[in-house]
Amino acid sequence: MILSCKFGAKDRWLTLARLLAFVNIFVDSPTLADVVQTLSQLPNVEELYEVTGEFDIVTLVSAADIEEFRELLKNKILKIKGVKSTVTSIVLSAPKGPRNGAKPAKSP
Repeated sequence: MILSCKFGAKDRWLTLARLLAFVNIFVDSPTLADVVQTLSQLPNVEELYEVTGEFDIVTLVSAADIEEFRELLKNKILKIKGVKSTVTSIVLSAPKGPRNGAKPAKSP
């Protein structure tokens, strides 16, 4: 379930018709490297970032539907040793970004 305004070939979200979600992850600090390594091996993890701020890791994950997403979150991500908790935001649309054909900003 991907909602989008575009119907062109450039619109990857519509073409793939997959649910996308940002999963923000709290991690026990000593296990950060192991958690990153394990997450990077999950095929549903599209993007993976170590970040500063409230969370330790931010991921962009994809799933065929909400049931697959629930399975991924409950039985894979939350079972990784060192993951304390998550906060998820499901993507409703992407007015700007690489997944809708927008080109990345150039450095000055």
